[in-house]
Amino acid sequence: MPPESIDSDENPRATHRAPANVGRTMIGEDIALTLKIVVAGGFGAGKSTLIGSVSEIRPLHSEEELSERETESGPVRGDTGGVERKTSTTVAMDFGRITVHSGLSLLLFGTPGRDRFRFLWEELCEGALAAVVLADTRRLEDCFAAVDHFERRRIPFVVAVNRFPGAPDHTEHDVAQALDLDGGTPVVLCDARDRASGREVLIRTVEYAGRMHTARLLASVG
Repeated sequence: MPPESIDSDENPRATHRAPANVGRTMIGEDIALTLKIVVAGGFGAGKSTLIGSVSEIRPLHSEEELSERETESGPVRGDTGGVERKTSTTVAMDFGRITVHSGLSLLLFGTPGRDRFRFLWEELCEGALAAVVLADTRRLEDCFAAVDHFERRRIPFVVAVNRFPGAPDHTEHDVAQALDLDGGTPVVLCDARDRASGREVLIRTVEYAGRMHTARLLASVG
């Protein structure tokens, strides 16, 4: 399915390279920040759902129908375990925007979940303040690539466990251990369909990224 059109001032191609856009800079005035957050995770983990649920604009989705080989029983069936009713997949990116509070907006870029589109991750992550890695406890191993990607590039990230009906009920500590996360990496439970839950994940992500970037800055000058 072709991407949905959005207004030029909301075009992600024009905004995804800069981590922040300073709106007002005169002394004594508020500074409006627009920060870039990447939403990653395995196939069917809920990336498009999360962005769609929180976005205040009509989200951009670039999807294609799954091929007959990918949806029928066969050698690739294990790749869709737990998401058997999913009929489409993101092939380039998802895009949305949310205003967290006056003066702070987030641009959300969702990565494609299929391995064959992973070459797009590098460009999508350019200029990102932080990332959200969506996890499905039925297929936690699908998170390994995203976790490794952000750890290698030192991009702060939060793991958000999307609570699917019938999925194994693991604690945040269990998930952190299973993913072998660096100490202090937050793990939060969420429902990607719920706007308030998704918004809370994003707030936690910005707060964590702020602490990490501040610590790195202080370490570099100390």
